[in-house]
Parts: sequence; structure tokens; C-alpha cells
Amino acid sequence: MNNRIKQGQVFIIAEAGVNHNGDIEIAKKLIDIASEAGVDAVKFQTFKAKRLVTKKAEKAKYQESNTKKDESQYDMLKKLELSFEDHIELLDYCSKKNILFLSTPFDLESVDLLEKVGIDLFKIGSGEITNMPLLKYISAKNKPIILSTGMSNLGEIQEAIDWIKEEGNEEIILLHCNTSYPTVYRDVNLKAMHTIKEAFKIPVGYSDHTIGIEVAIAAVAMGACVIEKHFTIDKKMDGPDHQASLEPHELKNMVKAIRNIEKALGSGIKKMTISEKENVNIVRKSIVAKHPIKKNTIITEAMLDTKRPGTGIAPKYFYEVIGKKANIQIDADRIIKWEDLK
Repeated sequence: MNNRIKQGQVFIIAEAGVNHNGDIEIAKKLIDIASEAGVDAVKFQTFKAKRLVTKKAEKAKYQESNTKKDESQYDMLKKLELSFEDHIELLDYCSKKNILFLSTPFDLESVDLLEKVGIDLFKIGSGEITNMPLLKYISAKNKPIILSTGMSNLGEIQEAIDWIKEEGNEEIILLHCNTSYPTVYRDVNLKAMHTIKEAFKIPVGYSDHTIGIEVAIAAVAMGACVIEKHFTIDKKMDGPDHQASLEPHELKNMVKAIRNIEKALGSGIKKMTISEKENVNIVRKSIVAKHPIKKNTIITEAMLDTKRPGTGIAPKYFYEVIGKKANIQIDADRIIKWEDLK
């Protein structure tokens, strides 16, 4: 992952999350969709409901609107757990599809499970940014960390970074994020990416929870090195996150747009491109004779004009031509060359 980012390519994570609805076959279909879209990684969530929430924990408003009203958060999450065997099966399936398998752990037991299956890096959700025991436990595994920063301020981000580095882990990427599903545009605050990067001198990406793909694309244009975006098979499916997720065609369009933006961002060096060289003489101008100019005539400003193509003396030398003597008879509308003057 880090090598890819260092090469300047945005690392795209398709967040399947719990959109598998507890069904391993749906999870595989999500992997198929992510692979076909051309993302770098597909990410799930690893947790034990009993370790994640109390049995009386309330659901978030977006969860209430997309799931059964009389169901607790615990009951909702219990149905969405993935077993160790599920993880192995999904990891193997991702390998066959040539896509990186990721999952976000929410408790120490889940960290151990992901370590056991051989995950390449840890993605930590925004809700854990103040969870010192979990952050330090993950950091001690000495694998790259992508940390979302939703709901936090700079002080809390600094604390999290300190806990990670105290365990000797320096491979950190921060994701600007708004933990609202879906996020309204006025709360996105993409400029915070620059604030975070300047404050901590750490690579910064963006985890997007808005409807559509525009904001994720804008984040890439603003320098995001990682993009994370929820996706689903169908937004109409039952479950807490489907409505705020991209459907397959939208995910594919987002990836295509991001890769195009990467190309368009370029090196930052301002110079004529290869494609521009084909047009330079066509669209630039030359100094031309406005009227016929007899041989040995002293050139005046009134005798000159500038017109396409740019195959003669460039207009930047306009005032250097004035005062010189015509070396030949110069017809009207003729492009003037230096050899025509003395």
C-alpha cells in the first residue's frame, strides 16, 4: 500500500462493511463488484457484538431508519458478525480476484483474529480514535495503520498518533472523515485534509459518507492519498448502511473518475506537453507585414501586424523588429523571418 501511495497512485478502499447482511455469498458478490470496479482493496468489519456494544445500546438514527424498529443495536450487529472461517474464505476469495482483503477490528479479540488470518494492514474506524487500549494493541502488531478521524479534533488526533508511535509504529495514514450517514455537503469540510496534513506531516486521505461520488473525486483533486467509500449491491436492501452506499455502477464510475483525476494532476512542472507541441505553431502568432514593404525600407510599427501561424518571428520580438531595414521586398500578409531584415 505505502509503495503505491509513494508512487502517487490513490489507494481506493471499497467499504463493504456489513452490507453482506451476514451472508457469505453476498460478501463474495461484493468482492466481485469491487474487483470489477478496479479498486485496490475491499474492506469488511470484524467484531463480536458482545464486545462491541451493551445489550441496551441505542441505534443511531440512520440505523433506526434502515433496520427493524424494535431491534437493539446489539441484536442488529449480532446478525452481521463474520466468523473466523468466514474471514479465511473471504481472504482466499479476494486473493483469487486479485484484490486486497481488509477489515476493521472493533475489539482486541477481533484484532487477534485478523492477525491470525494474515491481514496486511489495519484500518481503524473513527469511533476508536480515543480508544487507547485498542490503538496501542493494534500498533504493537507493527503493521501499517489507516486511521479515520471522524468526530475528532486536532488534540484527539495527536493523542492517537502518540499512542501509536509509543508502540514503535510509524506507518500511519490519517483519513479525514465525517461520521454521519449520509454526510450533508455543508459538513464535509474537505479543507480539513490540508489542516491535518500540515499539523501532523502525515499522509492524509478521505473516508466519504456523502451521497454520490463528487466529494470523493474532489478529495483526490485536493491531494487525498486514500479514498474509502461504502458500496452495496442494491441501496434498497435491508441493513444499516445500504442507503448511504454506492451501487456497482457508481463505484465503477468513481474509480474511473479518480484514475482520470490522477492523470490530470500531473507533476506540477509547468512546461509545454508533447500534445501541445503539435499545436504550438498553429495557435501562436508571428509578425507579419500589414502592407507591402519595399526593399531597404525602415520598418515602422504601422507596417506590422501579428497573425497565425507561429512559424516566423514571435510577437515578443515585435519592438526589436521596428527600426530594422527590409532586406527584401516583403509582400502584404507575409510572415517575416529574421533573414528578411538587416
